[in-house]
Amino acid sequence: MSTTDVLIIGAGLAGLRCAVLLSRAGLDVTLVDRKPTPSRRVHTTGIFVRKTFEDYSLPEDCLGDPVRHVQLVSPSGRCIPLESPHAEFRVGRMGVLYERWLEEATRLGCHWIGGTRFLGLRSIDSRTVGVLQTGQQRHTVSARFVIGADGARSRVARDLGLDVNHRFLVGVEDVAVGIPLDGPPRFDCVLDPTIAPGYLAWVVHDGEEAHIGVAGEGKRYDPAAALAAFRESLAGRWNLSKMEVVERRGGIIPVNGILRRIVCPRGLLIGDAAGAVSPLTAGGLDPAIRLSTLAARVTRQNLESDDPAALAAYDGNRFRPRFASRLLMRNVLSAISHRWVIDAGFMAMSRWPLRSLAWHVFFGRGSFPDVETFSPEQEAWLRTV
Repeated sequence: MSTTDVLIIGAGLAGLRCAVLLSRAGLDVTLVDRKPTPSRRVHTTGIFVRKTFEDYSLPEDCLGDPVRHVQLVSPSGRCIPLESPHAEFRVGRMGVLYERWLEEATRLGCHWIGGTRFLGLRSIDSRTVGVLQTGQQRHTVSARFVIGADGARSRVARDLGLDVNHRFLVGVEDVAVGIPLDGPPRFDCVLDPTIAPGYLAWVVHDGEEAHIGVAGEGKRYDPAAALAAFRESLAGRWNLSKMEVVERRGGIIPVNGILRRIVCPRGLLIGDAAGAVSPLTAGGLDPAIRLSTLAARVTRQNLESDDPAALAAYDGNRFRPRFASRLLMRNVLSAISHRWVIDAGFMAMSRWPLRSLAWHVFFGRGSFPDVETFSPEQEAWLRTV
């Protein structure tokens, strides 16, 4: 049995972020993922919002060109263009970013165990033991603290007795090249409940690659069939004749808002495992980075002081009010099943104040968590990471 200070299960954006920060702080970190390399089978579209790339230093070569133009499209083809004076979105080259952060974490001393299944946790005295399987061999890692970054259906959450996600969207998308872009980079969002019930379909093209996808409530549609139908519907607006699909992505997206119980004396949850995804936009990258930064801080304080009270700031109840209005709008979207309702909404949205609301949804600078409520000492630590 090997030992470590912190065992992180899952090497997505949240897990890698935590691994880098905790390794940089001098803790002994072990990072485990079932994939042999984190860049294999990426699930997320990878859209970073302005507040993320303004507040955090992301490698420039891991980001596509800025997107300022959004176009909302109704089932009948009615368009509402929105334009921001700022660079609002950048599509991350997520595989490259994951490999870059893994390289940094291992350089700082993090132990990487790839191609390994996480089988569960058990308690031995004051430590938590992770049971792992690499190939046919089982082995264990004894940790002072465990961080669950293992996705929307988190095994770590169940084993720690924490809350689990219960509401999901299911999405699938193609990453493609060879699609000509007539004009600046843009983000098309198509609201059509017959294609993407409860959510939307999208095309985001940053001039280099395009992401064409759909997401909806899984019990109400077939994602692969919906994506095929959506691609056919794009013929009038996009030239797909020379399109080459280089990758297909897909997965489940939790949209129940941040979970209430995301920490206990033995460990905590981050990213999708914590439900840190907007119930309205299904955006999870900004919450993943911010919550992981907070998780690294409280983990470090907890282990250095050996005082579980240091974990008190990591409380899902503290963040849930930020999700209240988005959960309400999620319920509204889920209830719409007729195309004519969306078309009627577009008629109203073309005028103020609903147009202003749409602008705010796409270009607003709301963030999570609210670091302005931290103490001066906490903020000073955050600035170091």
